[in-house]
Formats: sequence, C-alpha cells, structure tokens
Amino acid sequence: MPPAQRTEMRRLGVLTFHRCINYGSYWQARCLVEGLRRMGVEAELLDHESPRVTRAELRCALSPTLPQRTPRSDFPAYARKTRKFREAFERLPLSRRFPIDRPEEMGDYDAVIVGSDEVWNLRHPWYGGCSAFYGKGVRGTLISYAASFGNQNASEGLSDHWASQIGNFASISVRDQNSRRMIRTALGHDPDIVLDPCLQFPGPAARRGASGEGYVALYGHNFPEWFCLSVRNWARARGLPIRSIGYRNDWADEQWLEAGPLEFAELMAGADAVVTNFFHGCVFALLNGRPFVTAPSAYRMNKVRDLLWELGAEGHMILPEDDDRVVARSLDEPPASAVQQRIDQLRAQSGDFLRRALAMPS
Repeated sequence: MPPAQRTEMRRLGVLTFHRCINYGSYWQARCLVEGLRRMGVEAELLDHESPRVTRAELRCALSPTLPQRTPRSDFPAYARKTRKFREAFERLPLSRRFPIDRPEEMGDYDAVIVGSDEVWNLRHPWYGGCSAFYGKGVRGTLISYAASFGNQNASEGLSDHWASQIGNFASISVRDQNSRRMIRTALGHDPDIVLDPCLQFPGPAARRGASGEGYVALYGHNFPEWFCLSVRNWARARGLPIRSIGYRNDWADEQWLEAGPLEFAELMAGADAVVTNFFHGCVFALLNGRPFVTAPSAYRMNKVRDLLWELGAEGHMILPEDDDRVVARSLDEPPASAVQQRIDQLRAQSGDFLRRALAMPS
C-alpha cells in the first residue's frame, strides 16, 4: 500500500451509489458528504451516470419486491416514490456529471473517498465489477470509507486483479468483518472497521421522538412466513398496526409505498418498533433507539450479521428456531445501553480514521 499523503486534503470527491432508489443508499451518501463538510472538507458526490444502470434502477423501482409479483395498482405509488427520490437527488451536493466507465472525466480532487455501501461487491446486480469503484482511472489519493463486499464471502477470496486495484488505496476502511477478512487475505493487513455514515454522521437522518400515532415500521420485503407470523402475533397483542414503508407486504395492515427518503426517516423515527430484513433498517432503528427485530435474507446476511455482532446487538436477529417470546423481548425494549456505548466508541474510532486519512489535525 502506498504511504498516506501528508498534505492536508481540502477538495474531496465521494464515489458511491448515490442515485439508487433505495433509502439506505440515499442516506449513507448524504450523511457521508454532509458529515465531511461539517469536518471542514470541501466534499461533493461524484455524479456518475450509466444508461444501463439507470434502466436497471427504474425497473427495480417499479417492481421492487421481485420475485414477489407487483400488482399493477401499485405502479403509480412506486412511480411517485421514484419521483421523490429523483427530486431528493438533485438537492445533494453533486459534481458535474460524467460517465461511470470514464472516471478520468470526473475532474481533479485532492482525494476521492470510495464508499460507503457495497461498492466492492462483484456480485452487485448492476454495479458489480465496475472498475471506477476500485480506483481505476480515478485521479487523486484513494481512500475507502465503510466499503463492503456485500454477499461476496471472504472464504471465496479476491482475484489478484481486484486485489491489486484495492492495493492502490492509501487508506482503507470497511464496515463489516466479512470485508475485513477479504482485505486481510488479499493484502495481508487488517483495515479499520468504521461505522456506516448514517450512524457516524446522523444529521437529519436522526429524528428522535415518537410520533404518538402508535405503529410498527416494517421495512423490507420477502420475509419468511414464520417471521411474519411471530411479528403479527406481537403487534396484535399490543394493538399496533404494521405499516409497510416503501415496499408491499401483504401481511402488513397499511401500505406506505410512495414514501420518499425524508418521509422514510420520519416514519422510522416515529415507530414504536421496527421490523426489517435490510441493513439500513437495523441502522435506522439503532440510530433512533427503537426496539427492532431482523431476519436478514441470504443476500444481506453478511452485512446485517456483522453489524449486529460488532455492536453487541446480535440478540435482535431472529432465527427460525426462535419462538414468539424471543421476538417479543426484542420488540418490547430498545437496544441495551451497551449498544449505544459501542456506537459511541466506534464513532470516535471512525472519526480518527477519517482525520488520519485526510491528514487533518486530531
């Protein structure tokens, strides 16, 4: 790995998945660039484009719960949700647009931060193997912040080609142990573990205080049947309606399909409890101190499991053999105080990593 640059970096580009019709992708991008700006860095999101990716995003936005069939009656709501995302994108601090396959056109920066999100996941359905996220053709000092390999397991290893690309990064941090093991095997050293930007730089993503309405926020789709039954039993016993945010879940009492990213943050913060199988569903529950349970899918298992283990919150991940009492225990009480203490500890460590990587005074 090349030595870290010692000159203080002031103009910074952030290369991430900032135009995905996905609440977590939007908020991690926004929180990172706004957090860096609060640190005194002139940061902006590198506004890459690809017609192929745009088409894939639109197809996914209008039918987001595949293989579960999308009723035709849901398309208008998903279209309104998509418009809200696009309006939110344009309010972000963006660079001039450039093709993702021609990163040399992005302009000059003192440094480029790659991450957060699954920027190194070679299995990502439309960004997998995109060389810009590995630094190819990118000018400036390369830094990764909370990068992840997603569902690409460390046991499978990384080819020499991709390992050599990551080896050009001056500073490397990841957000999960699976990614840490991948880097350790490929490059022979342990990268820093840092917090997802939503936890590191909460800002407007954290909207503490219950709404007073009384509801369960359901975030995700294609939940296992045994999990749905346990959650419904708990919610009915307490007289709480289940409100599905952003995705259709027929077992929910209410469908809030057209929620934009700002509405999502408010709905997650105002819930009595959160039920999710998504990584950022867990993040927003933790961010707002809400009781929650998760049953991650195979695609999301690495990142959800490692997040909860890292924070000592693994009891909120429900397994098929767990009974209703385990679900109730996690949904009745917010995360333990030790979880928040661990978040605070990692927030300090993550800030230290960024100051070192950016050659800023501590």
